[in-house]
Amino acid sequence: MELDLEKLSSAWEPKLRDAFLAAIRAIVGRAALAAITRLLENGDFDEAFRALNIDPADFSPFALIHQQAFNSGGAAAANTIPPILQPAGHSVRVLFNVRNPSAEAWISQRSSKLITEIVDDQRNMVRGFLQRGLASGENPRTVALDLVGRVSATSRARTGGVIGLHSTQERWLASYGADLGSTDPVALRSLLDRGLRDKRFDAAVLKAIREGRGLPADMQVKMRAAYANKALKWRGDNISRTETLRALGAAQVEAYQQAIDKGHLDKSLIRRFWQTAGDERVRPTHRLIPGMNKDGRGWDEPFQTPDGPSMHAPHDKDPQCRCKEVVRIDFLTQAIAKARAA
Repeated sequence: MELDLEKLSSAWEPKLRDAFLAAIRAIVGRAALAAITRLLENGDFDEAFRALNIDPADFSPFALIHQQAFNSGGAAAANTIPPILQPAGHSVRVLFNVRNPSAEAWISQRSSKLITEIVDDQRNMVRGFLQRGLASGENPRTVALDLVGRVSATSRARTGGVIGLHSTQERWLASYGADLGSTDPVALRSLLDRGLRDKRFDAAVLKAIREGRGLPADMQVKMRAAYANKALKWRGDNISRTETLRALGAAQVEAYQQAIDKGHLDKSLIRRFWQTAGDERVRPTHRLIPGMNKDGRGWDEPFQTPDGPSMHAPHDKDPQCRCKEVVRIDFLTQAIAKARAA
């Protein structure tokens, strides 16, 4: 029986995404707009970031769900191994030990690294955003509102800010905002090509182009906020997909290694196969990997890739890799060998 990583991933991805988005909502919800505005008026960007109080502790629930996904993957992988017949005639069920030092080390290091990366990128993104906003002549309060978002009339929560976006996504938003403020028909038409736009505004853009005018200022604010909200959701989905597959893949490896270490599994009967996510976002080099290893690899054999050997999928050289590893075990041969030994 093979481990259904896709089914497991589908169960844990929404939980991890929601935990990430909840952390961002908590940060934005306590942002002191007046204090941030005052600091921007004084040009104190570093203190303005500190006033946001983006704390790694905000992501503790995220880290907990990440650990739970890892544990779930390990338990499911162990469950694919049939009970092992013992010489005395009884069978032993293989169990996954999440407290194993190697298991604890992986989840601790990965969660810590991921959260550090998120917080560090926020620091760099916010500083660059604030500097560009004020350098362009924007009012400090407007810059602060674009940073943390505006209060929604329906939810009464702040939405549409840049907090939570990756620095790359913030640049996408800046480009989108620049075209929003243009009267050039070419720039306005380019708004219709943005994948993260809110398509409900397309008719208004087409009307502005036909009438040879720009978009009203209040509509620009709404369109920018809608784009930012979709970008944040997209980032949450991307993080959850990548990190869920990474945790499940690592848990699968850990579970089988524990079984090997206990003598429950003969590693010579294991073949591992590389499988991509199968969509248009797969890197061209990763599309080649399954064909380069069409007969699979043994437990201790690295996969051959265009970038050199890689021990496991997701690719250990690409942090955003969504590939996975399919493990096939010849349980029949092992069962026959165990029965003969018994």
